[in-house]
Amino acid sequence: MISPPAPTASTGALAGVRIIEMGQLIAGPFCGKTLGEFGADVIKIEAPGSGDPLRNWRLLQDGTSVWWQVQSRNKRSIALDLRSAEGQEIARTLIAEADVLIENFRPGTLEGWGLGWDELRQRNPGLVMLRISGYGQTGPYRDLPGFGAIGEAMGGLRHLTGEPGRVPVRVGVSIGDTLAALHGAIGVLAALYHRKVNGGQGQVIDVALHEAVFNVMESLIPEYSAFGAVRDAAGSALPGIAPSNAYACTDGYVLVAGNGDSIFRRLMETIGRPDLASAPDLQSNAGRVARVDELDAAIGDWTRSRPMAEVLDVLGAARVPAGKVYTAKDIHEDPHYRARDMILPQRTRDGHTLDVPGIVPKLSGTPGSIRSSAPRLGDDTDAVLREAGLTDTQIAVLREKGIVA
Repeated sequence: MISPPAPTASTGALAGVRIIEMGQLIAGPFCGKTLGEFGADVIKIEAPGSGDPLRNWRLLQDGTSVWWQVQSRNKRSIALDLRSAEGQEIARTLIAEADVLIENFRPGTLEGWGLGWDELRQRNPGLVMLRISGYGQTGPYRDLPGFGAIGEAMGGLRHLTGEPGRVPVRVGVSIGDTLAALHGAIGVLAALYHRKVNGGQGQVIDVALHEAVFNVMESLIPEYSAFGAVRDAAGSALPGIAPSNAYACTDGYVLVAGNGDSIFRRLMETIGRPDLASAPDLQSNAGRVARVDELDAAIGDWTRSRPMAEVLDVLGAARVPAGKVYTAKDIHEDPHYRARDMILPQRTRDGHTLDVPGIVPKLSGTPGSIRSSAPRLGDDTDAVLREAGLTDTQIAVLREKGIVA
């Protein structure tokens, strides 16, 4: 078996920040992953025996989860039974020395374990507590179970996704969860800054899945408020912005965004339609929206007889934004991804080498990094408990009781 890379000391922007992660699956752990990539020491608490269910998603033949390798890199794993009184006390000890707690259980779960905000802040007034849930910590839906897919629907995204008049479709990835995670990361960073400059007091960050989705829905509600308009699914087009759509070529589709005023004129000249380029009523977006079907037809007539490579070359030379629809294979082979370190090799602790996504955003002075591969369940239990002051004898007793593993 190939030895895994040894964890290295962090020099990232968040070096010295300790995070306790109690979440599972996607939203909470994706936030922990993001903060860990920039140097935070992320200690993930998992249930002995089973661990995070994500460990069993997208498996190789030997049981290695490829998704887990991305979601949990740069983390340390401690297997701890939070349903036991002794496990809860250990968790309180760990959280007392932490900067951040991330959790994405249903509201009230931590309170039932004696790990609610009121209890935790007594021992750690500077604690920043991120709580991600389906509907938030307050409101009439607070206690309902919520997953990212439901948040995408309630947030308005599913209604806009797909072809007009067809069954609403999902984006294809867990976008509701990751949007909540990224909003959570923003909240953590803001709260840590506030703590630093305002006397060291922590606070709670409350992120609801549907609100994170709703926050990126642009002018959806203002349109309804002003015009009574309910925007519907529009396929590849962006309603109210023209021209911007997917157009058929001889060997696939290209996306063309010709909706800037000067870009539109260059696009029309390039496809041999100077009449449209100079039409007075098409010099602004409002006029182009009124004739969007005509513009889409003109662009489609030009692309339909040409291969994608030619279309992209011609439009690129004319400085018109255009691109093909990438598959995983396209991404993996694209030189631009490689040049910007967005495809990186990562060796797992089971001896596999995988290509995994790189790190976003890119900081010039304190860039993010992959310091260690995703841990096996309980890989770091003993080390973390020793850091908390427990002796090897105490750890052995806890292990014998099944409280840690």
